[in-house]
Amino acid sequence: MVCGFSAEGGSRNYRFSTYDDCSDLADALILYRKRAIPPSSFFLRAESFFTMATQARDYDRGRSAMSALHEMSHGEGFLEIMLSRNAPGLYLMDEPESALSAGRQLALLAHMHRLAEQGAQFIVATHSPILLGLPGAQILQFDDDGVRPCDYEDTDAYRITASFINHRDVLLRHLFTDEER
Repeated sequence: MVCGFSAEGGSRNYRFSTYDDCSDLADALILYRKRAIPPSSFFLRAESFFTMATQARDYDRGRSAMSALHEMSHGEGFLEIMLSRNAPGLYLMDEPESALSAGRQLALLAHMHRLAEQGAQFIVATHSPILLGLPGAQILQFDDDGVRPCDYEDTDAYRITASFINHRDVLLRHLFTDEER
């Protein structure tokens, strides 16, 4: 995995693998950096959260909240991991919104902002208009045409959510009419 992280998540100290599901994209990535990756760095991946939480419990042995991730809801555990990170580092997150309510996404966004002001860097794969709204974020759109910078208001996540909120009745009528055909 890029940057020395386990493909299933965790800090750079996590050395485990239960299933090799790295995509071809992982092999194509080339990382350029000016300095070493700080020890506080972390990779949080929605798909393998349960496995990573089990590993965290085994590594932590009751010393912190990381030992109790299985006792929390998926969203609580996911948020606990990120809120326990309080130092600048490189934070990779793969679809964190899948575990988080809108309110919890706002809590994560506020924490990301605090850490970014301290020098942390975030690379987040997301479909969440809330997480995409981080001030100063560079948004990259991945599609059939490749990778390109994208303004917040031009993302599908923003446009579809705004359309639903602002024109819900029209959108639902259109969806349900199409469904009946």
